Amino acid sequence: MLDWLSQYDLALWTIGTGVLANSVCAMLGCYLVLRRMSLLGDAISHAVLPGIVIGALWGGQLSGPAVFIGAVLVGLLTAYLTHSLHSYGNVPEDASMGVVFTSLFAIGVILITQFANRVHIDASCALYGQIEFVPLDTVAISGWEIPRAFLALSIVLGVTLAFVLLLWKELKLVSFDPTLATAMGLSAVIVHYLLMSMVAVVTVASFEAVGSILVIAMLIVPASTAHLLVDRLGWMMVWAVICGVLSAVLGYWGAAAWNTSVSGMMAVVAGGLFSLAVIFAPRHGVLTRGLMTLRLALQIVREDILAMLYRAEEQQRSGEPARPVTSRDCVRFGGGGVVAWIAYALLRRRGLVRRDRNGAVSLTERGLEGARSLVRSHRLWESYLEKHFELPLDHLHEPASRIEHFIGPRLQAELENELQLPEVDPHGKSIPPRRNVSEE
Repeated sequence: MLDWLSQYDLALWTIGTGVLANSVCAMLGCYLVLRRMSLLGDAISHAVLPGIVIGALWGGQLSGPAVFIGAVLVGLLTAYLTHSLHSYGNVPEDASMGVVFTSLFAIGVILITQFANRVHIDASCALYGQIEFVPLDTVAISGWEIPRAFLALSIVLGVTLAFVLLLWKELKLVSFDPTLATAMGLSAVIVHYLLMSMVAVVTVASFEAVGSILVIAMLIVPASTAHLLVDRLGWMMVWAVICGVLSAVLGYWGAAAWNTSVSGMMAVVAGGLFSLAVIFAPRHGVLTRGLMTLRLALQIVREDILAMLYRAEEQQRSGEPARPVTSRDCVRFGGGGVVAWIAYALLRRRGLVRRDRNGAVSLTERGLEGARSLVRSHRLWESYLEKHFELPLDHLHEPASRIEHFIGPRLQAELENELQLPEVDPHGKSIPPRRNVSEE
């Protein structure tokens, strides 16, 4: 029983540490994603490695103020060198990030291999982290044994929340429109370096517990996931934190089930959540956009068929010879294929068209009303183009066929007033009269 409770406590502390690290990284990651500076977070999380090694050599241990100060200074140096190369060296921003962080990270790897025996630095631990061992390094507070990393990340989370709340407007303005921020007297450069300072602090605080890979993942992936889900900064930050928490909880239990790296599994879960968002996001997901595209395609094909049937019946009423329109004619006019067949089936199901015993297709009263509005929009737009752009008659039909699907009653009325109540279009075709149709 005691062993079970001990393992349960270890799991809770490990998950709690992961939740703190993931949450604080996700919050600042939102600004990096919005400013299209995701690679800079990657750069800082890699480039702090030489600072950690130098601080460890200076302090004689892999934790403490020396390591923290050294890593933060190198993180700020990374941001400064990247900005300087881009601003003064005419180097593209992505190239400057790549040059700086790969160079500093390489220096850190060399330092580890040369001096690791003095401070017991393990390159694999620096990269992958050992979050499962966090509960073993504790400090006593009021009789409670609190993991040192959990305590440090709790403080960093509080500082990060205060930073975001105090500079909410400034960070938001600089993230979306730095030019406007500068024009309003706000120094975008100062805000930039303050943000980079916080990113460096968060990276260093998380680095010791969870390793470089999870820090990179949590700076970018939860924020990117939230960016797909919502379009407001506040909700984006909330969803990013939720994704970070889910990654910590599910990642730990996944690692326990498959006996693998906890940090690595947390990053994998974050990637899985991002993949789900890519597919199922309510506005920007692949499936959602595909369904919206299909819905629009069906609407256009349905309306094209209605307009075609209206013109066919108009031709019959004028006494011109015309053969009956069949189902195949409707599908062929809609472009053929599955979409055209579905569109035609929907028209019949909704009672907009009917087919008699001989196979001839015609409009119902409801279908006639919709078709009349479409043809009216088409011919009003042709008249508008002919009046204001003086296009040849054979250049009017195609653009009107595209725009007719997006002209509602209100725009019809504006076109009508602009054209002074026309009765015929440039081709001499009668423009259907306006009906009293309520606007939705």
